[in-house]
Amino acid sequence: MIIPMGDLLAKAKKEGYGVPAPNCFNRESIEACFLAAKELHAPVILDVAYVHGLEECGAIARFYEHKYPEIPVALNLDHGRDFKSAILAIRSGFSSVMVDRSEKPYAENVSEVKEIVKIAHTLGVSVEAELGHVGQGYEYEQTRDAGLTHPDEAAGFVEETEIDCLAVAVGTSHGQYKGTPHIDFDRLSQIAKRVSLPLVLHGGSGTGDENLAKSIHSGIQKVNLFTDLSMAGMRAMDQGLHGATSNVGDGEFACKNLSDAINAGMIGYREKLMHYMKLFGAEGRW
Repeated sequence: MIIPMGDLLAKAKKEGYGVPAPNCFNRESIEACFLAAKELHAPVILDVAYVHGLEECGAIARFYEHKYPEIPVALNLDHGRDFKSAILAIRSGFSSVMVDRSEKPYAENVSEVKEIVKIAHTLGVSVEAELGHVGQGYEYEQTRDAGLTHPDEAAGFVEETEIDCLAVAVGTSHGQYKGTPHIDFDRLSQIAKRVSLPLVLHGGSGTGDENLAKSIHSGIQKVNLFTDLSMAGMRAMDQGLHGATSNVGDGEFACKNLSDAINAGMIGYREKLMHYMKLFGAEGRW
């Protein structure tokens, strides 16, 4: 069942676990998420970027919702940069939209987020926004401290915008890190004390299991993931293509054609996602 992300994360916050939010981009990746959630009885958030086709991915997600109605799923627009993408996501059946104005001045961020919140909430759709700014891993050493979220500012932002969950910048970066990840857990704990809403961590890939597990215990309910899942998928595909089958899935799997190669990649993607479901304490939550 596709439900508002705010509802899914409110349960996670109450019970003290985290929900992985993998980036999905086609039928195979969306199916992999549903299958992982089904096997582990875990909730999952499907994060879809505008560039990957909101209408197409929305229709695919709704197909699998009907096929697996028992699975609690949120369908979320990831990093919605403009008004158009948010409205298209809502029209395409998304249960949540992220309004990303994190690179704009505080007042503009608040104003543009409030505009989407008013529309989304009228239609029963949740809204995620970001305060502070999570940068890119390739420039981590230069930008890590530039956009960290201020705890007191976060409390005011949540009150002004009436969002359903807040993405915070506490030391992670998108993509592969150039440097060693350093999470400001003191800052995260301060934000969690001041903000009653579920908190979101962008840039989960490459951050390390220990850091991510500690982040969940420190107040994070949603962790965005893509690079780790993508790399696991590519490794599994490479193993299948080269006949090194022992580490692909539960049994032997050799690629004979393009369909096999894609399937091998999705096995790796799904297994890595299941690893994070277990790490975040999401297993067995429904």
